[in-house]
Amino acid sequence: MLERFFFFLLALLAIATAVGVVANRNPVRSALLLVLNFISLAMLYFTLSAQFLGVLQVIVYAGAIMVLFLFVIMLLNLGSPEAVAQERELRRPLAWLIAVGLFALLVSQVFLIISPSTPMAEPEVGTARAIGLALFTQWAFPMLIVAVLLTVGVIGSILLARRRVA
Repeated sequence: MLERFFFFLLALLAIATAVGVVANRNPVRSALLLVLNFISLAMLYFTLSAQFLGVLQVIVYAGAIMVLFLFVIMLLNLGSPEAVAQERELRRPLAWLIAVGLFALLVSQVFLIISPSTPMAEPEVGTARAIGLALFTQWAFPMLIVAVLLTVGVIGSILLARRRVA
């Protein structure tokens, strides 16, 4: 019972920080809220007995990816958000529609979790061996695509920074 309460508490923290990331106008504060979101997701992995995924979440996302995000924010010198305010007004109804749909999906999943017939995962799930086998066999090609996309993103941010200086 205590594990379930802790799980729902972390889930609420993850949802609240995700909303804070989107709702905050300051990009640095949004990035810091995103770090808190990544840490709460890592704690969720720990409650689900996926320790390896939790550690990877902290190392890869809260560490490396957030350093990259902050580097891009500082590199592009994102100033006042008033220039983007008109664009936001056009997208607001679509964003609310998507938010209500995702909230309904989350509520339906909570009812599925509360039901007593939830199956338990195998003890092997979430270990380094199981994840390594999956990454190097079933998911090898998608991992290569993600690596190429990340490389293109870094090169694109460097080109954007050089274009501003020149």
